[in-house]
Amino acid sequence: MAALSIQRAATPAALLVVNNIEVIYDHVILVLKGVSLTVPKGRIVALLGANGAGKTTTLKAISNLLRAERGDVTKGSIEFEGDRVDRLTPNDLVKRGVIQVMEGRHCFAHLTIEENLLTGAYTQKIGRAAVNEQLERVYAYFPRLKVRRTSQAGYTSGGEQQMTAIGRALMARPTMILLDEPSMGLAPQIVEEIFAIVRDLNQKEHVSFLLAEQNTTVALSNADYGYILENGRVVMDGDAAALAANEDVKEFYLGVAGEGRKSFRDTKFYRRRKRWLS
Repeated sequence: MAALSIQRAATPAALLVVNNIEVIYDHVILVLKGVSLTVPKGRIVALLGANGAGKTTTLKAISNLLRAERGDVTKGSIEFEGDRVDRLTPNDLVKRGVIQVMEGRHCFAHLTIEENLLTGAYTQKIGRAAVNEQLERVYAYFPRLKVRRTSQAGYTSGGEQQMTAIGRALMARPTMILLDEPSMGLAPQIVEEIFAIVRDLNQKEHVSFLLAEQNTTVALSNADYGYILENGRVVMDGDAAALAANEDVKEFYLGVAGEGRKSFRDTKFYRRRKRWLS
């Protein structure tokens, strides 16, 4: 059944278009079932849903990392800047400007913060002076990393490692960053700091973001648009503010019950309707 869509205003030209993709693992397990989404140029789009809804699989399908996990896009297409990219290698996609920051940060623990950042410039065919200029640009957004630049990444905090992972992606001069669960395991104050940096990168560097996030509240407060995934399908999408104000989203994703659904009977009815939506 088609996903519900909340009315949106006119948006800029599409940078990324995911069209009705299906993903299967091990030639048997169907994980994504006709997922479609669009990321307009210069916007932040949130991909929301509970653990296991298919958010990470969607990002890996876009960044072409599925084959390393015996997964494959068996239907549909993925286009970036008007060109089909689902058949490119991950390396080629990075060169096109699409960088994924993996869930769990995945820093090189034995390297220093600065060495981790420098690995992000590996695909850039630029001289040392240009690399240093890019490094200072990253430090301007992450001043804490400049202070800790000589510390081994494995001995830094979770927040500092997340900043390092995003900074490393920024070193590759991306057009788009796929950001997977940036708030995972972090204190609320650090989450706010990281999302503030994401907004700065979006507004000042014009980097587009597709971010997968279980923390619906913080995601919708920072995104322009959102898609909600359940059981491998998009069940609702719309402007972030409209989704945050939607009674169904407030009750089942923000934990706020509307006045019309306070009884156990009403909740049971909605759960049945919610299964119908998915």
